[in-house]
Amino acid sequence: MSNKQKSVPTSRFSRAARLGSLAGKVAGNMLFEGTKAWATGKQTSRQELLLQPKNIQRFAEQLANLRGAAMKLGQLLSMDSGELLTPELSAILARLRAEATAMPQKQLVKVMREHWGDTWLDQLSHFELRPFAAASIGQVHIAYRESGEKLAVKVQYPGIAKGIASDVDNLAYLLKLSGLLPKEVEIQPLIDEAKQQLINEADYELEANYLKRYSECLKGDDNYLIPTVVDSLSSSQVLVMSFVEGQELDELANTEQALRNKAVEQLLSLFLRELFSFRLVQTDPNFANFQYQIDNQRLVLLDFGATRELPQHISDGYLQLISGAISNNRAGVATAAQQIGYFQQGLAQEYIDNVVDIFLLACEPLRHQGEYDFANSDLPKRIKELGLKMSTASEHWHAPPVDALFVHRKLAGLFLIAAKLGAKLNVNSIFKEFEYNVNMQRAVSKII
Repeated sequence: MSNKQKSVPTSRFSRAARLGSLAGKVAGNMLFEGTKAWATGKQTSRQELLLQPKNIQRFAEQLANLRGAAMKLGQLLSMDSGELLTPELSAILARLRAEATAMPQKQLVKVMREHWGDTWLDQLSHFELRPFAAASIGQVHIAYRESGEKLAVKVQYPGIAKGIASDVDNLAYLLKLSGLLPKEVEIQPLIDEAKQQLINEADYELEANYLKRYSECLKGDDNYLIPTVVDSLSSSQVLVMSFVEGQELDELANTEQALRNKAVEQLLSLFLRELFSFRLVQTDPNFANFQYQIDNQRLVLLDFGATRELPQHISDGYLQLISGAISNNRAGVATAAQQIGYFQQGLAQEYIDNVVDIFLLACEPLRHQGEYDFANSDLPKRIKELGLKMSTASEHWHAPPVDALFVHRKLAGLFLIAAKLGAKLNVNSIFKEFEYNVNMQRAVSKII
């Protein structure tokens, strides 16, 4: 985590003013550089002037300071696929996700007093004022109870919840104004969804509920470990949990192959259960949301803010889609995509064929017979190239269903984790076994 601290603007006016100031500085820099280029006889476009390193840095710094809305809209737009974004905007959003900035201790203390009262420290024997993690919605601190129990205290940034709607609208307007988004893409559904998803993530009581539901779903499974919520200290903007010890997931990259394979198998198996059994998906596959206990070979699940419930038809559609992709059944994949909500009436066959091509490509690890070598696969690059090729056919653009975007974001993120850890897995075998069990369970439930 960055050592930088910066006060979070709490009022709607101050947050809107930050974006207005950003637009003014960027415009001024464009005017200056454009005049300089004109004086030297150099031809330059508005896009080139906008995307200078100085402006990209300004975009990233100001958006990071606004925290939640900027990061969430960026996640919804990018989804690790690149189909909706120019390379420049992808770079800004990647920089933004790495620019987590903690709030100053003075502001933190004020927040804690508002939630726990002036004697808030009496609740604990020790509270570390410097956070060990900072993200889009809040930051996490270590604390201890009088009994010696170690806790993780997640504190929400002030003003995040109240400013969600205006933040997302202001940011979307800025992105449209910048010309960084393809004109043909209708992002209003994504903007609306960003608001709702961010409202959900800013509700720590809802996150605590999801955490408990996951604990119940995984009860008795020694492959996974989830923190326990401390209800007596938690609220809608402060979430207190037991502190779970573990190693950062990316540290497994230096361990033996079998352990890396095991960790990725646990991640992929959990995703299949989320998608088809729980219909409850933690949609943010960030490395920081997982840890690993090497001695127990147990995956630690840490963050449930981005959890999403899926309707039955989406779950059934993906089971049909993946099964069709594994058998290279294009008609089956197209039918499943229709059920998920991909194809509206009047879409060109060329567009439908391109979408099916992307699904078939994305399912390559599941279709592959034997071990799939994630580290030596250029699958993400090929998916991105195919998506960019499809985006050039602007008259065919069609916004995918939002549920699907979250599912794809999770799967793409897991594939990236698998690549970074250098996993070699028979993913086809994992899915086939799971598919058989799901179909058996559904058949029994129909009989009952």
